Amino acid sequence: MTLIASVLHLDRQAIKALKITSPYSLHRVVYSLFEDVRSEQEKQASKSSGLLYADQGGDYKSRKILLLSNRPPQEKVDGQYGEVQSKAISDSFLNHANYRFKVIVNPTKRDSASKKLLAVRGREAVHDWFAERAKTSWGFDVSPAQLQVDSINVLQFKDKNQRDITMAQASVQGTLQVTNQQQFINSFSQGVGRGRAFGCGLLQLVPLIENPFA
Repeated sequence: MTLIASVLHLDRQAIKALKITSPYSLHRVVYSLFEDVRSEQEKQASKSSGLLYADQGGDYKSRKILLLSNRPPQEKVDGQYGEVQSKAISDSFLNHANYRFKVIVNPTKRDSASKKLLAVRGREAVHDWFAERAKTSWGFDVSPAQLQVDSINVLQFKDKNQRDITMAQASVQGTLQVTNQQQFINSFSQGVGRGRAFGCGLLQLVPLIENPFA
């Protein structure tokens, strides 16, 4: 499967014209760049959209969004706004043993009694949650000493059905060592954790030549 890395650049005019004022409106704009290849049944079954993104923010003049997809995006939003730059990811990119990474995650855990999803709160708790999930579910180990939780935010917005959505986000960075190659590839291509439809889960990777774990 070929994966495509893209960057969506939006200037002030595009941000205003596209009415990007909330996490849902950004979601709507990003998803409009791609043909929807899922059936309604597949959506109900939570089949992956084949698309991940991470908002890099910006200022009042511009905004940058990173994209990872299994199919090419359009070059502009609605045929006229913004600019999309894309390139295919080489097969060798995911064959390294160690990487520096950044990722925005939605840290949650399921309560054993109520079975409800609860937000993981506090930097130390998010740190431990991420390290454990990496080891057990994502195919890599992280260096605890180098693992940083840079920020924790709570997003509140309405979805397309005007339902209230509250979602925790944490920005995490550090170094990782691949322990299960196929699981790691799946984590990169499909994203890690929940909240992927709203900008969480995209592992931003830089290969490391030297082993930081040595």
